[in-house]
Amino acid sequence: MISAGEFRNGSTFELDGQVFRVVEFQHVKPGKGAAFVRTRLKNVINGAVVERTFNPSDKMPKAQIERRDMQYLYNDDTLYYFMDTETYEQMPLNREQLGDALKFVKENMMVKILSYKGSVFGVEPPTFVELEVTQTDPGFKGDTATGATKPATVETGATIHVPLFVNTGDVIKIDTRTETYIERV
Repeated sequence: MISAGEFRNGSTFELDGQVFRVVEFQHVKPGKGAAFVRTRLKNVINGAVVERTFNPSDKMPKAQIERRDMQYLYNDDTLYYFMDTETYEQMPLNREQLGDALKFVKENMMVKILSYKGSVFGVEPPTFVELEVTQTDPGFKGDTATGATKPATVETGATIHVPLFVNTGDVIKIDTRTETYIERV
């Protein structure tokens, strides 16, 4: 069982005979009244997104999600191909099954394929990835306040905010959970 107070992004649970994954959550403690948890949930079977609030003490059964390590191979416009490194079996997935998960994944990278009762519903990228910056504006010395950032596009096409000293061609480490810059490699 998982209580609503323990929700984190990516948590999965069963509710009303359906399996949901927490996309976004927020613990709210208003000035008056009891605290509650505001969530945005994605149905892992049909892909529908719903917003719902829970009492932090509400308990739901955890969904048994299978996570398999697979290697991302390539894509051909509509399908993305993954390979099981033990059996060499290839699995094609479409964009609807993947969602936004591949924006920090490049070819030959290991990922986790998420499935529920044999139905694939998502891909979990590695927690930290190292990607090359393909485009960013130059930072100017003296043109900063503390912690100033600028947008940068990495080799997979994703855009994140980086410190001003990062230049085009630099390899940077990114936390895929929060989509933030960690360090220059």
